[in-house]
Amino acid sequence: MNDSKLAGQFFDAAIGLLERVRDEESGNIAAAGAAIADTVAAGGRLFAFGAGHSSLAAQDVVYRAGGLALMNLLAVPGTVGVDVVPAPLGSALERVDGLAGAVLDSSPARAGDVLVVISLSGRNALPVEMAMNARALGLKVIGVTSVAYADGTRSRHSSGGFLRDHCDIVLDSKISIGDAELTADGIEAPFAPASTVVTSAVMQAMMAAAAEQLVERGVEPPLLRSGNVDGGHAWNGRVMTEYADRIFYRR
Repeated sequence: MNDSKLAGQFFDAAIGLLERVRDEESGNIAAAGAAIADTVAAGGRLFAFGAGHSSLAAQDVVYRAGGLALMNLLAVPGTVGVDVVPAPLGSALERVDGLAGAVLDSSPARAGDVLVVISLSGRNALPVEMAMNARALGLKVIGVTSVAYADGTRSRHSSGGFLRDHCDIVLDSKISIGDAELTADGIEAPFAPASTVVTSAVMQAMMAAAAEQLVERGVEPPLLRSGNVDGGHAWNGRVMTEYADRIFYRR
């Protein structure tokens, strides 16, 4: 069987985006890592939020082998993944005013914590209000988004603002509007989205930067190990016991 030309083109596109983010966002990724390290060292907590497919990158850093044990998912019911039926309901909920405030008010997040808000377009009410309300509560907000949307689309929030306008640190995924890297003769719509690959890489790079910063300060990064390697469960049990007051996915 011959190799797929389009599959190769997708890999090339994804690798190109990863290289751009690595080279152009290195300073912002380091700043995000430092903010996370500051919070960990000061006894604060970490939260990640994303709606729809953006939630995949948030989930990827929660209770993750090789990840920081203190990262918690800030979940909005009906917007996490595509398990909502009907699926378009999740998209509709992203445009509901006031939902973010209700979720934050009932969450354990408090002043001094860090919230990472992931939204590819950054234009819907939910991520914009999540960032706005979190900052009003005294959290530091890191936004992971595509700045191209803010330059080429209109906000769906009443303020007219985008996620990037309400963050302390912004990480630009460089994804183009429409999130589809390929076109081909005979295929009517553009296809092959790369946002999940790139955004997950950004999140992991940020976690690596945070671990690096913690070590430089003489603080052991509270990392989890795989439960599928010998000693992993014992290691994780120790970490979760030590940081029990800052871990909320066990409750």
